[in-house]
Amino acid sequence: MSDDLTVALSLIATRLGVSVQHLPTGADSSAKMPTFAEYIAKLRTSLPTTTVKNYASYWRVIETAWATKRLDEPSSTEISELVQQHRSRAVVRSNSRDGRGAATHMVAAFRCIYKHAEADRLISPSDNPAQKVAKPRRLKGSRHALTREQVIEIGQVAATTGNDTELDSLIVRIHIEAACRRAGALNLEVSDLEPQDCLIRLREKGETVRWQPISPLLMGKLVEHVDRRGGEGATSRVLRYRNGRPITARRYDYLSGRIRAHLPWAARLQVSAHWIRHTTLTYVEREFNEAIARAYAGHAQVGNGGATPIYTRASIVEVAEALVALTGQPHPLARAVRHPLAPRGPGGCNL
Repeated sequence: MSDDLTVALSLIATRLGVSVQHLPTGADSSAKMPTFAEYIAKLRTSLPTTTVKNYASYWRVIETAWATKRLDEPSSTEISELVQQHRSRAVVRSNSRDGRGAATHMVAAFRCIYKHAEADRLISPSDNPAQKVAKPRRLKGSRHALTREQVIEIGQVAATTGNDTELDSLIVRIHIEAACRRAGALNLEVSDLEPQDCLIRLREKGETVRWQPISPLLMGKLVEHVDRRGGEGATSRVLRYRNGRPITARRYDYLSGRIRAHLPWAARLQVSAHWIRHTTLTYVEREFNEAIARAYAGHAQVGNGGATPIYTRASIVEVAEALVALTGQPHPLARAVRHPLAPRGPGGCNL
């Protein structure tokens, strides 16, 4: 404690008629300050699995460098130096952006640690060094919608190459129709299938849960896939190998690698499942509107959009109608009258 602060606290204590030890200091002075290794170990057992998984690789970097360092030791400058060191070691790919993503996630990992340290009263908000470390400025995204022909080529590679074309075709089709994130497909369980209404329950980013329409054709394929590969007795997950084991993110890496190996343009762009999501959502936004695209994507309303988006949220029926326009297949939740932007039949009447 600095001399000036000691003097100030003494004056306040004299006025209040108490001892300096009884005055609050903003942080719990009786708590033992943990090291990074100790506190990260605590966070791994107390935070949601998704959060821990997101920060796992960055926390390992921190543990390697500062395992025995206490949380109150590093300055903002020292944190910035460690972030830059990690950024310089980032893997260089054809779509790399000078390690900006690695640096951004590293800063977020530090902020997560110190946010919980504040909540545990180990440090005060004014002493939080991570808040003073700036994230790299975000550049305009390089991902864009693929053409219809490119999506067809991806589907052909999935359906004609590799050691499990049935599985890979299902993966691609799920992302085309549901525009879900990779985690949504990986987390899909048998209990998340609603065959009667052709809905799947998606568990995705930020622990969000939502019901998403899919075509009757895809629903039938998913049910058949589960039945042919061990049923519910093999695993609760929908997407699985022939032996009944659930797939992991490694299957996505294998599929993406194959697509890039067969399609030079996909290799240049570093195409992944998220490109398919981007493509479907772009189509929905262009052919329908932003509200329906937001609902289709499972995006929450962000920013200062005012109250209007609350009242103009798209319904699941509208999402189902967008799916009908995308796949050309009927859906039990879609209304008989098609969207005004859908193709018109002879004489200008809606089909």
